[in-house]
Amino acid sequence: MKLFLIAVIIMNIAGLYIMGEDKKRAIKHQYRISEKTLWMVAILGGAIGTTAGMRIFRHKTKHVSFKLGFPLLAILELVVFFKLMM
Repeated sequence: MKLFLIAVIIMNIAGLYIMGEDKKRAIKHQYRISEKTLWMVAILGGAIGTTAGMRIFRHKTKHVSFKLGFPLLAILELVVFFKLMM
């Protein structure tokens, strides 16, 4: 269980980081992080971090798939996480 908790924390930090990094790259018109990568990090346990990053950095907020998908996935991951921790 401890390793699972550590993995979830790492994925959420990664999710937060890549949203900020992609926003920075968008501003500078540089090579971007693919939407596929953003989704993979979210699906693999980083949905809370990507959702937080979306809100903190105001990034991908006009994309309905991200605006609705990341928070819904975050709720699902929270439910699964708490079920597994019990």
